[in-house]
Amino acid sequence: MSKGEVVLLDCWASPFCMRAKIALEEKGVQHERREENLFGGKSELLLKSNPIHQKVPVLLHNGKPISESTIVVGYIDEVWSSSTPLLPTCPYKRAQARFWADFIDKKVFEAGREIWTSEGEAKELAKKDFIEIMKQLERALGDKSFYGGDAFGFVDIIAIGLTSWFVAYEKFGGFNVEDHCPKFSAWMKRCMQRETVAKVLPDPEKIYEFVITLGSVWIQLFC
Repeated sequence: MSKGEVVLLDCWASPFCMRAKIALEEKGVQHERREENLFGGKSELLLKSNPIHQKVPVLLHNGKPISESTIVVGYIDEVWSSSTPLLPTCPYKRAQARFWADFIDKKVFEAGREIWTSEGEAKELAKKDFIEIMKQLERALGDKSFYGGDAFGFVDIIAIGLTSWFVAYEKFGGFNVEDHCPKFSAWMKRCMQRETVAKVLPDPEKIYEFVITLGSVWIQLFC
């Protein structure tokens, strides 16, 4: 499904890059991935394409850059609209999907960071906050297979990449997401059964090793 040249400035461990990659796979878009060395010097292309934040992912479509992962996923959905839409067609449901995508963007990654960068009582509080956020997402999911209902879609893509970091949060926090949110954990497993997701998400153990290596630097690299 070609509409010109598509290049993704990528980082293998970024859950935000995973969103863009899953969306491209879902839409069947042929694309080139260029891995950014975020620690050894960002490429001139990245600095030019995203001069404000200087983060990945950046989608280059016919040379024109699109930044911020949620915006990138929405762009992919709009441009390659002939295949199954990622966002609902109903305006109300579309607004609800954007609400939960915004909730995930503002809450999940930052809450996870607090778990492994904190100690003592602060760590315990961070863990409780993270679990409460997961419970809110579980309540939003309800008894549905996916956030949009029966079909994998926009909110699922926004959320699922972040789960590749959950093993790291669990190990640092000494808890298990499934013990607190079994329906959310079942949703994670359903998502992983999709080829478009399974081929993109890395081994969570490698993410754990990545987190240990990076310390607090990583929060400045992805968007």
